[in-house]
Amino acid sequence: MDLDSLVSLALSSGASDLHLEAGLPPALRIRGALRTLEEPVSGKALLEMARGVIGEEHWPRFLERRSFDFSKTIHGVRCRINVLQTSRGVGFAIRLLASFQATVEKLNLHPDLRKLVTPTHGLILLCGPTGCGKSSTLAALIQEINLAETRHIVTIESPIEYIFRPRRAYIRQREVGRDTPSFEQALLDSLREDPDVLMVGEMRDPETMRLTMSASETGHLVLATVHSASCAEAIQRVVSAFPAEIQAGVAAQVADCLLAVVSQRLRFRSDLNIRVPECEILMATHAVRNFIRNRDFFKIISALETGAEHGMWTFQRYRTWLDNRTNWAIPGQSAEPPDTESAETPATAPSLPAFPVAAKAGGPPKKPGAAPAVHAPKSPGRIEIEPVEGEFGRILKRPGEE
Repeated sequence: MDLDSLVSLALSSGASDLHLEAGLPPALRIRGALRTLEEPVSGKALLEMARGVIGEEHWPRFLERRSFDFSKTIHGVRCRINVLQTSRGVGFAIRLLASFQATVEKLNLHPDLRKLVTPTHGLILLCGPTGCGKSSTLAALIQEINLAETRHIVTIESPIEYIFRPRRAYIRQREVGRDTPSFEQALLDSLREDPDVLMVGEMRDPETMRLTMSASETGHLVLATVHSASCAEAIQRVVSAFPAEIQAGVAAQVADCLLAVVSQRLRFRSDLNIRVPECEILMATHAVRNFIRNRDFFKIISALETGAEHGMWTFQRYRTWLDNRTNWAIPGQSAEPPDTESAETPATAPSLPAFPVAAKAGGPPKKPGAAPAVHAPKSPGRIEIEPVEGEFGRILKRPGEE
């Protein structure tokens, strides 16, 4: 089977992830559990798939780094793809993203989450383990702004997962490695780009965290994700990422700029045959800011339990609300197309990034080639665009070149 067929099979099976490994059968993650198919995939077939989807232009980069990350539309589904080298050969880890318009309502989230994006400045953190739907919730919050307000939104992602079609908002999306060399550089650039809202795909290191908090203090609404299991743990992780001698100052900075923290996990509902998000929502009240400033993170748990009147939700209280809910958005019931500008991508991966990520430049820059092919839209009345590298990116010298 080729990659299109495997993604189509994963989609029809309701899988959120597809894993391919040389000599092993494909594995699908369905409702949080892995299920394997019968036929193993040969290493040669996977190598050919990898070379075809990455493209000859990117192939030297994969050989150097032994991994490659990108997003691609396959069989009408936006996929986040990681190609990796393992002891058996080449493998794939593919995340199938939601094929419908991501909004608070469509994701079965509580309507109170819409209130989080009404302020004009501050920091909103989304946290949870891998695969809990953080990216979808982040996209839903951005889409709520896009549908309701005329704000300038800049997103910084690695890679871009959901491509937004501007409605009322003016949206720019930047991909690390293709449009900017790093999260740090993109955040520095953004302060000169007149944004109202910044979306940071992931805060991975202290420098990114520092710049993200600085942006939220200078009059911008910033949304970012952190890997943690609870709201209190997310705040503690941000503060603990810095050296001990400056953690007091960082805690004070977090306390000043924080608006809310949303911790999320997915729970399967057998009556609906879907997974729905369960949330813990922490609002930055005066008491919570005090706990953060004094680094009394353990006290945040009691503030959550007693903060219902301030819009806070514990997992237990949120689960009770879910159990009493009667109106559900079921994916696939509506024929509404995804509200994006993405299209079926060519057989090769997007053009070579102007900025290598954690790798040396692979030789001299290539001369500008022919213009990219224009692909017809899949359905009438819908213009679909896949971002490509501009001429400006081609003429820039890469780091380390003379």
